[in-house]
Amino acid sequence: MKLIEENNRIFSLLEKTWLGAPIQFAWQKTSGNYLAVTGNCVAMDWDKDGDVLAVIAEKSSCIYLWDANTNKTSQLDNGMRDQMSFLLWSKVGSFLAVGTVKGNLLIYNRQTSRKIPVLGKHTKRITCGCWNTENLLALGGEDKMITVSNQEGDTIRQTQVRSEPSNIQFSLMKTDDRTSAAESMISVVLGKKALFLFNLNDPDNPADLEFQQDFGNIVCYNWYGDGRIMIGFSRGHFVVVSTHTGELGQEIFQARNHKDNLTSIAVSQTLNKVATCGDNCIKIQDLVDLKDMYAILSLDEENKGLGTLSWTDDGQLLALSTQRGSLHVFLTKLPILGDACSTRIAYLTSLLEVTIANPIEGELPITVSVDVEPNFVAVGLYHLAVGMNNRAWFYVLGENAVKKLKDMEYLGTVASICLHSDYAAALFEGKVQLHLIESEILDAQEERETRLFPAVDDKCRILCHALTSDFLIYGTDTGVVQYFYIEDWQFVNDYRHPVSVKKIFPDPNGTRLVFIDEKSDGFVYCPVNDTTCEIPDFSPTIKGILWENWPMDKGVFIAYDDDKVYTYVFHKDTIQGAKVILAGSTKVPFAHKPLLLYNGELTCQTQSGKVNNIYLSTYGFLSNFKDTGPDELRPMLAQNLMLKGRFSDAWEMCRILNDEAAWNELARACLHHMEVEFAIRVYRRIGNVGMVMSLEQIKGLEDYNLLAGHLAMFTNDYNLAQDLYLASSCPIAALEMRRDLQHWDSALQLAKHLAPDQIPFISKEYAIQLEFEHDEACLAGVAQMSIRMGDIRRGVNQALKHPSRVLKRDCGAILENMKQFSEAAQLYEKGLYYDKAASVYIRSKNWAKVGDLLPHVSSPKIHLQYAKAKEADGRYKEAVVAYENAKQWQSVIRIYLDHLNNPEKAVSIVRETQSPDGAKMVARFFLQLGDYGSAIQFLVMSKCNNEAFTLAQQHNKMEIYADIIGSEDTTNEDYQSIALYFEGEKRYLQAGKFFLLCGQYSRALKHFLKCPSSEDNVAIEMAIETVGQAKDELLTHQLIDHLLGENDGVPKDAKYLFRLYMALKQYREAAQTAIIIAREEQSAGNYRNAHDVLFSMYAELKSQKIRIPSEMATNLMILHSYILVKIHVKNGDHMKGARMLIRVANNISKFPSHIVPILTSTVIECHRAGLKNSAFSFAAMLMRPEYRSKIDAKYKKKIEGMVRRPDTSEIEEAMTPCPFCKFLLPECELLCPGCKNSIPYCIATGRHMLKDDWTVCPHCDFPALYSELKIMLNTESTCPMCSERLNAAQLKKISDCTQYLRTEEEL
Repeated sequence: MKLIEENNRIFSLLEKTWLGAPIQFAWQKTSGNYLAVTGNCVAMDWDKDGDVLAVIAEKSSCIYLWDANTNKTSQLDNGMRDQMSFLLWSKVGSFLAVGTVKGNLLIYNRQTSRKIPVLGKHTKRITCGCWNTENLLALGGEDKMITVSNQEGDTIRQTQVRSEPSNIQFSLMKTDDRTSAAESMISVVLGKKALFLFNLNDPDNPADLEFQQDFGNIVCYNWYGDGRIMIGFSRGHFVVVSTHTGELGQEIFQARNHKDNLTSIAVSQTLNKVATCGDNCIKIQDLVDLKDMYAILSLDEENKGLGTLSWTDDGQLLALSTQRGSLHVFLTKLPILGDACSTRIAYLTSLLEVTIANPIEGELPITVSVDVEPNFVAVGLYHLAVGMNNRAWFYVLGENAVKKLKDMEYLGTVASICLHSDYAAALFEGKVQLHLIESEILDAQEERETRLFPAVDDKCRILCHALTSDFLIYGTDTGVVQYFYIEDWQFVNDYRHPVSVKKIFPDPNGTRLVFIDEKSDGFVYCPVNDTTCEIPDFSPTIKGILWENWPMDKGVFIAYDDDKVYTYVFHKDTIQGAKVILAGSTKVPFAHKPLLLYNGELTCQTQSGKVNNIYLSTYGFLSNFKDTGPDELRPMLAQNLMLKGRFSDAWEMCRILNDEAAWNELARACLHHMEVEFAIRVYRRIGNVGMVMSLEQIKGLEDYNLLAGHLAMFTNDYNLAQDLYLASSCPIAALEMRRDLQHWDSALQLAKHLAPDQIPFISKEYAIQLEFEHDEACLAGVAQMSIRMGDIRRGVNQALKHPSRVLKRDCGAILENMKQFSEAAQLYEKGLYYDKAASVYIRSKNWAKVGDLLPHVSSPKIHLQYAKAKEADGRYKEAVVAYENAKQWQSVIRIYLDHLNNPEKAVSIVRETQSPDGAKMVARFFLQLGDYGSAIQFLVMSKCNNEAFTLAQQHNKMEIYADIIGSEDTTNEDYQSIALYFEGEKRYLQAGKFFLLCGQYSRALKHFLKCPSSEDNVAIEMAIETVGQAKDELLTHQLIDHLLGENDGVPKDAKYLFRLYMALKQYREAAQTAIIIAREEQSAGNYRNAHDVLFSMYAELKSQKIRIPSEMATNLMILHSYILVKIHVKNGDHMKGARMLIRVANNISKFPSHIVPILTSTVIECHRAGLKNSAFSFAAMLMRPEYRSKIDAKYKKKIEGMVRRPDTSEIEEAMTPCPFCKFLLPECELLCPGCKNSIPYCIATGRHMLKDDWTVCPHCDFPALYSELKIMLNTESTCPMCSERLNAAQLKKISDCTQYLRTEEEL
């Protein structure tokens, strides 16, 4: 947060101009060049383009129209005799609506000069109105009517409202999926207390949003963002509500921005900011995070209060009127103008002030006052230039001061200017003028003082330019990038691109250049070897490029747009040649323009004229990685290796990780960047002797391609290695590599061109290889043919010895066809074809071998065959395992029930598999045993609901059936059958429950209300659930009547009314009921009960994420303070007890049954604790006639003595910091005078919470001071708030308590 400085006030119009009368003002729309101010008109408004200002004055029938383009005023007669009261231009087109005090309307079309009078639109004064984008006009009047008309004046819709409307607005209607429709939602303030929302597409369901009475009147409101309304109240409160269908009226944010009053709100969508005014100050907040206070502006001289706020459309200027008739205009957004040269930066800090700084060199910032509001700023090594239009002013930067040098006029409007040491270059109207800055100082030749580019005969336009220490570089619309060498005063290089070059960004030396073409593609150009590399993943929204100024990161640059900064690295020397890689991206705060990049630190300019430093996420490894864990260190290592030239840092990271994979990653990166010496060092560290020796042999090579080829081969990129070898001075190396790799075909192709004499030798080696492969193929053929010829033993032996699995499978298939099952299965098994082997063993009835193979078999068919065979043999345990593997659950259940006598296992399988047939079998089993309950359960599971129902009826087991069916996915007919059965049995609770389940809410409620008193609690809970689901007004009223005792004369417990309101989501009524319940308990002296009621309601509201009423929170706090007294006094801590009793005694009206005992205890405890002055003041209170006679006799004399001989000494209360703003305040004070926030209180002491001593009860989530609650739990075993069992071991100290530090308005 910052204070806006006084010099940000552009101008003020003092009250004497208007003789102290209240004023109106209006910014010109779009441009904001004019501010219309008046002291006595009725209304005024600019048209949508800001061309015409319309004004209506008192006692005049004319409308005054002032044209901003011609500065001329014209008059328009309204044609109606009554006085005008309202005026507004349309958002689309040029329609002007004028309303009168008698409710008549005039619509004037400025384009056609047509006037449409509409008499009787309202019956009384028209007070407010608004247009939407479809040219519908909504009007409100003193007749409490809202009308909606079209541009012809025809009434489309009208609605009556309960109070006088004001401040009517149109907005987009938002639905649950956040999609927007047309502007169909009308919002209007009613009677300054409520906000009425009226949807033209759904006129029968308006919404009426009401707010807390203690907020005061609604002063103003604004729609913004995604269907949100920001509302300001007269007593300083500031609330944001949602209008989405699912959360209409829900408070998203609430704060008390101003202590005494709030007079206006203004929203700037351009700046994404909101300004509020009141209490002699303006507060500006960010719309993204309203808790973030962006700025505060104090206006101490305005003693009569503030008026209205308004922003220009571009957010640059903010105007404020005051109650005494003054007007103040402030600058809230500066043009973001800045430049950098090397590590020096210059940036605009106010409209007539430029600051020059060199944060890297540690030079103090210098402020330069300039003569004009500049359009461009440029900085060089020794100079500063600012200017506008075709003129520039130059300043010399001295050691301690800045001196104005000269001003210069150019031949056209300057688009941009660049400076370096001695020269400046200005771009204007497709030309660049290069000239000396201080021509008189240098002994310069005349032709070297200035030069205009391009030459007269060169038919091109220059679109961009840059200046380095040696070169002027520019790009043209013909796609040429030209390098002009200043020392030799001639062109030294040019590059031709297929399309025009829009922007260029050279590195500090000019040896590398990024340019962006008209297709918004980016390229890196190296003039040394005239090569370009396209920049990958280059966003078309990129605004500019900055090169890294840190000497060790020469190839790093960033590209930035409005939201992100993208870090790129240009690797000039890699085994793949020059390339650009994207290293990562970093999010940039709103309205930040990058100026300088140095060692990963990005200096940005902001709209407020300040600079802000951001650390790029791609440089995360620069933090202190020595204390970082392995999981964080590995991604840091990857980041490091992307940026060339940081291998020493990477070495340290690998040493900390001590992980072979990390060392290998570093070694590969060294090879990739051709850092042979460092790669040798790494491989030596990890003990890779072969690589060390290989690299030692090649490290002295001067041939770039040959060295790169060797390194590519070491990284297993053989094709790249071959290309590099062939381009080198030793192409034969490609042949040697292919030969060593036994890539014979490639070797023979290379030998034809490189070494024909090697072809015979390569061919011989190739033949030996083929012969070896041929021998294996021959043996496979022999094995197959032996089997086919009948020599089965020989063929099987050959196949078993052969390494090929495929051969074993093929020979097995031949033997299977020959019915040689034993040998076939043997080969399948050796070849690991277990399913085939098991299938063949089954055919040969070799069950023992099948059993051995089953763990490896995946085919259910084989498991099933094996299971059937085992069942037939009576080996049921083996059979059931095989059936399970085959997933034949019905057979598994059958065997468990019929043969293994294990119904428990059968039941668990049915529950697990939900098999209907299995459930039917289990049901039959239980039916035979006479266990009807279990039989019913499994009949329901098998979907035989009718049979289950009949069985339940016959054996009087309907409760069991009802319980089972209640937890199943059952039809309404089944529920109805059960409900009718219970209805016949006059068991109303059960009948009501099943009528509820089948959706017959009326019958369900009727039965619940008939329930006997023994079932009253459950029945009422169920009745509440019924009404909550039904959402039927008639049923709701029936239940409320029952709860209030209208039917039987016996009112029910108020807690049920609370729960009913909760079920109906009527949260305000629910909260009020809860407070009433607690108040009754409190009045009866049942303080613990009142505390528990309030706590339980508080917890329920909190779990539903409903805002806690402040009265409920306050009452709970006071009751809790009273309960803490007994604990502290019992433990002998009289000071804490006294402090809590003082709090209770200050709210003694809430304890009517025990006023005297509580005041007596307060006097005694304060006296014991040394708080003599407090003891005296409460003793004096006890001496009042209404209390004196009720004082306990044993304390009466002592108290009278205190009053007669007062001792006003008092132990000072300790001061501790507010957890919100660190303001020091008494430890038992819960309202911070500094930030006006209500501070959470400790449930152990009642004191306010401290940020560094925070814990919460794990059961109720209420906060406590960690040290104090720990001490309390030495003598107590429960939480003082929720009474749940608690011990010190369960407490956890919370280091970050931000989530609990919500202001009262946010809760």
